[in-house]
Amino acid sequence: MPTSLGRHFSIEFISVLGQEPSEFVGLTSELGCSRIGLAPSPIAGPFGSEREWTLRGDRPRINQLKQALADHGVRVALGEGFIIMPGRNIADAEADFDLMAELGAERLNVCAMDPDPVRNLEQFSIFASLAADRDLPVTLEFMPATPVPDLAAAVAFVGESAASNAAVLVDAMHFFCSGGTNDELRNVPDGKIGYAQLCDAKQASFYDGYFQDARQERPLPGLGVLPLGHFLHALPPGCPIGLEIPSVASALAGVDRKAYLTQALDAAEGLLQDRVAIGHRLPDAQ
Repeated sequence: MPTSLGRHFSIEFISVLGQEPSEFVGLTSELGCSRIGLAPSPIAGPFGSEREWTLRGDRPRINQLKQALADHGVRVALGEGFIIMPGRNIADAEADFDLMAELGAERLNVCAMDPDPVRNLEQFSIFASLAADRDLPVTLEFMPATPVPDLAAAVAFVGESAASNAAVLVDAMHFFCSGGTNDELRNVPDGKIGYAQLCDAKQASFYDGYFQDARQERPLPGLGVLPLGHFLHALPPGCPIGLEIPSVASALAGVDRKAYLTQALDAAEGLLQDRVAIGHRLPDAQ
């Protein structure tokens, strides 16, 4: 499948393993995509000649990124880097909310990791309120073996928050490895799923080393064990989807980043077309 404008997936920031943000935007455009996921700093370190970076407090880098976004017609589909943790107040990250709003982020995502259920929910409500002040919707990302471990818990959590701008982010790896099924996904009430992330996994259950693999080694779509074609079909029509497929091993082996991401996009688009063949609507072009 040739690369062309109108790909139906965005590229998540951990997929490029710390690439400089403005260069990431240029690469995204070359791949035929118009959306990225972005955090204020990388979580998986850079490779080769790339330098560690942060957008926090770096006005020249922010301006360079804004210019790259404008020049390439790329938008930030998902603002990341927000985590609810014990001993931290999510309101202390208000500068990151302002940064993502300045960059034109379309939604913000958070992981709720405080083991105190009352505080976890209170902090999420503050997160959603701070985003609403900037006219931004939010998503909650669930993960196995965490305080919000699966889809049912995430849907209930968002409902309890009573935040009108909140929905759930469904990451394919976290979803299946927490015991989720496509029938369960298909039956989520309308409006409760706001974003999805696509990758494969080496097994469909939680295992030792799970979180390291989630951050650094996710198989390309079709190269693992997950039923991704049916996953795409079970998502709400038009749900935005990002490719989250980091591979430190591929980077260290010298695999060309553009070629790697092209392979991932082609595989994902192939799965999507299989779903279209049975009458499912495509997500909006990313």
